[in-house]
Amino acid sequence: MKFLKLALLLFVIQTQAQQGGMWIPSLLKGMNETEMKNLGMKISAEEIYSVNQSSLKDAVPQFDGGCTAEVISDKGLILTNHHCGFDAIQNHSTVKHDYLRDGFWAYKMEDELTNPNMVVMFVVRIEDVTTIVLEGVATLSTEAEKQKKIQDNITALSNSLPKENWQENKIKTFYDGNQYLLFVTETFKDIRFVGAPPSSIGKFGSDTDNWVWPRHTGDFSLFRIYADKNNHPTTFSTENVPYKPKKFFPISIEGLKENDFTMVMGYPGRTSEYLPSIAVEQLVTTLNPAKIEVRDAALKVQDRFMRKDQAIKIQYASKYASVANYWKKWMGETKGLKKANAVAAKQKFEADFQLKVIKAGKQAEYGNLLSDFEKNYTEIKDYALAKDYFTEVVLRNTELLSLGYKLYQLEQILNTKGEQSFNDRKNTISKGIDDFYKDYNVEVDKNVFEQLIYLYATKSPKHFLPETLNAIEVTKLSATIYSSSKLTSLENFRSLLEGDSKTVIEKLNADQGYQLVKSMADAYSKNVAPKYDELNLKNITLQRAYMKAILELSPKSARIFPDANSTLRVTYGKVKGYKPNDGVYYEPFTTLDGVMEKYVPGDYEFDVPQKLIDLYNAKDYGVYGIKGKMPVCFIATNHTTGGNSGSPALDAKGNLIGLNFDRVWEGTMSDVYYSPEICRNIMVDARYVLFIIDKFAGAQNIINELKIIQPTNKK
Repeated sequence: MKFLKLALLLFVIQTQAQQGGMWIPSLLKGMNETEMKNLGMKISAEEIYSVNQSSLKDAVPQFDGGCTAEVISDKGLILTNHHCGFDAIQNHSTVKHDYLRDGFWAYKMEDELTNPNMVVMFVVRIEDVTTIVLEGVATLSTEAEKQKKIQDNITALSNSLPKENWQENKIKTFYDGNQYLLFVTETFKDIRFVGAPPSSIGKFGSDTDNWVWPRHTGDFSLFRIYADKNNHPTTFSTENVPYKPKKFFPISIEGLKENDFTMVMGYPGRTSEYLPSIAVEQLVTTLNPAKIEVRDAALKVQDRFMRKDQAIKIQYASKYASVANYWKKWMGETKGLKKANAVAAKQKFEADFQLKVIKAGKQAEYGNLLSDFEKNYTEIKDYALAKDYFTEVVLRNTELLSLGYKLYQLEQILNTKGEQSFNDRKNTISKGIDDFYKDYNVEVDKNVFEQLIYLYATKSPKHFLPETLNAIEVTKLSATIYSSSKLTSLENFRSLLEGDSKTVIEKLNADQGYQLVKSMADAYSKNVAPKYDELNLKNITLQRAYMKAILELSPKSARIFPDANSTLRVTYGKVKGYKPNDGVYYEPFTTLDGVMEKYVPGDYEFDVPQKLIDLYNAKDYGVYGIKGKMPVCFIATNHTTGGNSGSPALDAKGNLIGLNFDRVWEGTMSDVYYSPEICRNIMVDARYVLFIIDKFAGAQNIINELKIIQPTNKK
């Protein structure tokens, strides 16, 4: 397909303003800019993305590889979510200085806390390199050969394309391999912790309120970027100075009303909007339920221990939040896909697609795509289920097994790459192991293991399991392994890695915990992974052809945006309430009144700091309140996903009005199927953020750094 066709689809002007989609900022001119202005935007596409002058993109970095942040001062101050900074807050916390419980504020720059390994990345420019990346690919016969050639081309381009010494070239694929874009980036490595409210504000509602509306969470934290004397990226040094950004966001406290324009910029992680109906059906009926059950069991165990012991609560706070996040997301996604009849909608789209194929005379090229999808997804079902069980039980949610799997990989490296690679990996594991055991509790993990190993033995497809696992023996495993395995303590773990490679491998294979991991990993590697990879590669090939056909056969007015892939995107919409169920309608705004309505003294999720209660009772909201109310959160129709956490929520003029932190429960299906009726993103209001910094924390030093746009009138 000629890239010109893709460009025409992206740039064609549309008269009707619509919502939904995650758009590449360098390609907004044309259709998207017209849509945005029809929705109320007052700035130009050039002001959002420009190479020649500072633009909004220069104030929107990716935060620590998985979230988004926004620059809010000329001294490199950045704002992101509390849950994005959660690991850093936890790492700085002790029982004596519990910043998770009490919050933290640096009242002068010298008090800011360093964060080893934390990074913040900016996009400098975006260029299309599709033609060069795909050069020499079409003539190759197998998918494996094509993928290798593409990777070779990407590597060569990344190394040869112009950039400054402190910059990186990153090439990303779009439209399932039909387009490739170059991102020139700058990554800063000296990031310091500036402030965060206590979890009773930053995580208010915790897991009960996660992914739901109405929401009352002050989900924010503050960090600062430091640079060298030339304002370039560098690692930590006491000689570094606050970064001077090309652009930072003024913060508007003008206020909002329903149907106001909103724009969110950020780095959405992964979406699969163009999956065939059979893949979506498999997700809803088989894969999501299995993953939900595993995480539900793990979370119940962790929660029981965390409620009883403050030290365990600190150890497991970040891990629990991480596990719970997608557990609840998958439940909401499944509910939303069913409510929206997404499978039926996909089937209708496919029927229309097939007619277009016939009308265009493209049966030879595209006529068998849907039947091939049906065959492959039917065949891959058991392998995909086994893969999810292995991932959820072994790699993610049972700590002894996940640690054991790293040692299993160590043994494989010795077998395949030799002694030097073995020693390099062993040293890497040793360096990070203290942090693992710092947040490890053997009793918690043992109880998680008991629940999850039973699910693995009884629910994963039996013909893929190792002989060591069956429903009778599995109930005895935890007592045996956790009383004997050296994987359960730091000192014993270190003893396992002492000696040469032969000695280490002998000790590992004598350990009962490692023996179990090895039997499970061997069975997975032999019975599941090869066939899954084979079938998945076929589906990747089909998906690329399907996406090519959709682009080629769709009318010029079609809205075809690329799936999210952790690259910088723009999504736009309006502040809007929604109707999740019959007889229920949710307003788009919440206030501090709702916090007090949910308040349960001493509760794990719904406690409220006394000072916030005092401010509420006195209605002491400063310039941030409106008509005796303190705004907290709002929702809109912006199309977001994981990775958009911390993204700036912007008004029609490009001013900061809040930051994105969640989606409504049913709307989590937007990763697979976006519906403007159901899908809403959740944002904490900038006025609440400022209120907490100013009135609650008394951090006037931070307020004085900001450019705050005062209201011209009260809405």
